[in-house]
Amino acid sequence: MGRPKWSIFVVDAAAADTRAKPVNLDHLLKLAGPDMAGVDSLIRDRMQSPVSVIPALAEHLIGGSAKRLRPLLTVAAARLAGAKDDGCRKLAAAVEFIHTATLLHDDVVDSSELRRGKVAAHLIWGAPSSVLVGDFLFARAFELMVETGSMSALEILARASRVIAEGEVLQLTRAHDLDLDEAVYLQIIKAKTAELFAAAAEAGGVCAGATSDQCRGLRQYGQDLGLAFQLVDDSLDYSGASETLGKNPGDDFREGKATLPLILAIIRTGEAERAFWLRTIDALEQTDADFERARQLVRETGALDSTLKAAAGYAASAKAALAVFPTGAWRTALEDLADFAVARLA
Repeated sequence: MGRPKWSIFVVDAAAADTRAKPVNLDHLLKLAGPDMAGVDSLIRDRMQSPVSVIPALAEHLIGGSAKRLRPLLTVAAARLAGAKDDGCRKLAAAVEFIHTATLLHDDVVDSSELRRGKVAAHLIWGAPSSVLVGDFLFARAFELMVETGSMSALEILARASRVIAEGEVLQLTRAHDLDLDEAVYLQIIKAKTAELFAAAAEAGGVCAGATSDQCRGLRQYGQDLGLAFQLVDDSLDYSGASETLGKNPGDDFREGKATLPLILAIIRTGEAERAFWLRTIDALEQTDADFERARQLVRETGALDSTLKAAAGYAASAKAALAVFPTGAWRTALEDLADFAVARLA
């Protein structure tokens, strides 16, 4: 399957402003091409089932538009650490199944209408089927992990699955909470998003026999990369288009999710807009015009810029974590991926 050419622009973290430089992931995609073709083949083989709704629903979400960033991270980390065999491919496929399963469950919990630019699966097949197919994909992921024979990799990804679930529950318990602060928000996204990035990279290193220092470096890289991705995604909810997001702009606002742009805007507007935030986020009583007003406040208070600068900082930290490896093609490619994390077409 052909893969997209991603060529975009990135915030320069060192400059701490919005000046941009070109970023291109063709180098990474070319390096990882044979591995990712193998991963895609594994994914399509293992999502098959005699129960027809399972492959149909899985294909709806996994096929075509999926960028496979997390499995790409697994194989790239393994190759950076010196892997010579193809064992990392099964771990990469397992990572994609874990990710897809969480998306299926998330969309049911959040009543999302779009995912990856398509109608959410639960609106086509129903919530029960979406949840159960998610469970099927989790089971497939653990089968693949066992087949690698690496107890360490199994432990890393099993822990990640638990942490992701904890993050989802924590976010659910703090939904519509105007008093959610930045520290708790970061705790949520570390668990929900960054943990799987961290585990994907660390498992790739473990699979390749990397040293303890290298595995720690890969885990730090993955965690900071995941944080950068999530911060930019949260920003795009207030600045992007549906083609960029794969979901409707404003979905987080309409669901009352307190992401960093919103948290900062609430703090910075203070009592002047307290009634507006109480009505729209706490009570979820919204009119058609409310999202545009929220977007304006997020921009005017500088909350959007602050969030993007935080993302750029995490991307820079991710690149620094790769210093435990010698310079080379794979390290450069992963540094490019960190730059890509803070780059979106908006």
